[in-house]
Amino acid sequence: MVEAFIRHIRNKSILDPSKTYLLASSGGMDSMCLGNLLTKAEIPFEIAHVNFQLRAKESDGDENFLRNWANSFGKTFHVHHAETYAFASERNISTQMAAREIRYDWFEKLRVERNLAGIILAHHEDDQIETIFLNLLRGTGIEGIYGMAERRGWLIRPLLPFAREEIKAYILENQIEWREDSSNEKTDYKRNKLRHISLPALYSTADDAKSNLLNSFARLKDTGKAFAVLFESWKIEKIQDSDGLQILPLTDILRKAGATSLLYFWLRPFGFNSDQAQDILETCQSGDSGKLFESPSHLLNLDRDRLILAPIPSQFDSISISESDIEFLLPEGKYEILKLEGKEALDKTRQNAMLDLERLSFPLEIRSWQEGDRFIPLGMKNTKKISDFLIDLKVPVVKKHAVKVLLSEGQIAWVIGFRIADWAKSTAATRKLLYLKKR
Repeated sequence: MVEAFIRHIRNKSILDPSKTYLLASSGGMDSMCLGNLLTKAEIPFEIAHVNFQLRAKESDGDENFLRNWANSFGKTFHVHHAETYAFASERNISTQMAAREIRYDWFEKLRVERNLAGIILAHHEDDQIETIFLNLLRGTGIEGIYGMAERRGWLIRPLLPFAREEIKAYILENQIEWREDSSNEKTDYKRNKLRHISLPALYSTADDAKSNLLNSFARLKDTGKAFAVLFESWKIEKIQDSDGLQILPLTDILRKAGATSLLYFWLRPFGFNSDQAQDILETCQSGDSGKLFESPSHLLNLDRDRLILAPIPSQFDSISISESDIEFLLPEGKYEILKLEGKEALDKTRQNAMLDLERLSFPLEIRSWQEGDRFIPLGMKNTKKISDFLIDLKVPVVKKHAVKVLLSEGQIAWVIGFRIADWAKSTAATRKLLYLKKR
């Protein structure tokens, strides 16, 4: 096994003998086997152990065992005493989840403090199969079949190609001591049920059941990688970026093979889940224009014949502009405040505004538009609700949330970025202009 291990880490360039790593060790069979293999492969490492204080004297025994082992091999030993039950209670999570969060957070903190090249974990082939089945039981897509990576970020798993039986045989053959965790034999947890009941029953159906599963997972993983490449090409070709929005024409998603997956992989980085992706596709098929979907950070709107994605606007607190101000800042950008002679050529671009200064009263106010707001758009004689005005301009729902208005004595003078009010326009009689210019 030593030769196979060294060949594996060299061929995959997983570990560098010139660097020092952090070995996460429980004192169990897997991590003790890995510690021995790393030593024989001449990979420098320090040892990190979390005493979760869940098994009283047994937990303390694990810590003492590892400390003695580290001392005998001249390895730096780090230990963290965790209040696991209290941590789980504070966050209202399971003990297992608490233990996972505690150990990975501490490992990373220790790695940074010690300037180590990575965190080595003792997960092996059987752990990989268990992880994949746990993902399937929770509900997963193609990426759930990938399981654990040999290297992801600072986490390194050099034992993934090796089976539990190989590790056990190596431990016994080399008379390596280890600590047995009594909780591993209990079937209270899903992983242990899989390990002791479900997977042995599955393997018993055929002599090659386990190897066939591993081969199937490998082929599915390769298929997933191929899909990822094709998805990226589709996204580059079909997703349009416009003024902070991402736009997908319905013609590029409806009746496409794998449409739900395409939507999910597009929207997942923005906090949407697979169930939402299915709902979105059904909404597109039904043509329910105007429907809005929300993630913690983004809004997605079916706007006629397209999907529009935008960040959820941050809460905007109204601002006041005094007569002496020379600029103001909005989430959309910075605006200059200029005072000009009335004979200046008018800037008719939507993003800027030229207003009759003498018709305005300071301080001016900028706030988000509100339901019921009305104004007289430039060139019209009657008031119009801003909600109707934005509909007429076909402003997407996801963009309406960010629209702001400029007011003078409570009267709307400009729907910012769209149109000024008719009453505030420059005329032949205008002597002074207020020019609000976006930089």
